[in-house]
Amino acid sequence: MSGIRNIIRSVLHDVFGLEMRRVKYIPSPAKQVVDSLKRFGVDLVLDVGANKGQFASEIRQCGYAGRIVSFEPLSSAHSELLHASAGDAMWEVFPRCALGERDGEAEINIAGNSESSSILPMLESHRSAAPQSAYLGKETVKVRTLDDAAAPYLKDARAAFLKIDTQGFEWQVLDGARATLPHVKGILVELSLVPLYERQHLWREVIARLEAEGFTLWAFKPVFADPVSGRTLQMDGIFYRTA
Repeated sequence: MSGIRNIIRSVLHDVFGLEMRRVKYIPSPAKQVVDSLKRFGVDLVLDVGANKGQFASEIRQCGYAGRIVSFEPLSSAHSELLHASAGDAMWEVFPRCALGERDGEAEINIAGNSESSSILPMLESHRSAAPQSAYLGKETVKVRTLDDAAAPYLKDARAAFLKIDTQGFEWQVLDGARATLPHVKGILVELSLVPLYERQHLWREVIARLEAEGFTLWAFKPVFADPVSGRTLQMDGIFYRTA
């Protein structure tokens, strides 16, 4: 085999002026998540802030075959989420609602790119880095707590994984999940390095809170950077109970 490789290398170099080099395989962020789900035996993913189902679809494509329950507050995204999950018996979409610290109602701001929609007002630091994310309108949504919404699904789960992508509203989701967290093996949560939404808690506070709950930081995934300065603005943090 090495002789054939040397011949190919010689032809590429002498005829075409090319060099053949070994390229190291780098797994995708979704594959990294799925590898960790397998490592900890996760059989239920609570997909909070599912948008159109991007996260759930990616982990499906990378080999996760367990149950998924997705939560999404935007009416348009929720409709697309239902379409994305159709035909997958292990992927359930919860009735449209936001998740927060208490039951009630709230106005959610609709972003131009959908994914950046939030109950919290957006700051200029976010708009300037992603002009397409500017708010275009609002709609009213029912707010539930995760403790209430997730309880029926946790009964049959051996190891649950909680993914939270709620654009600055992660702290409030955790406030409404105090009874849920002891039953969760791992968490993926969006962490902001700089303020992007009013009143949001930044990455150090969220990490400290999850560590106090018994979680260990497992991995980082950069998700949002300023295209002009190159500064990382948001990243996903993956946490697991390792003890």
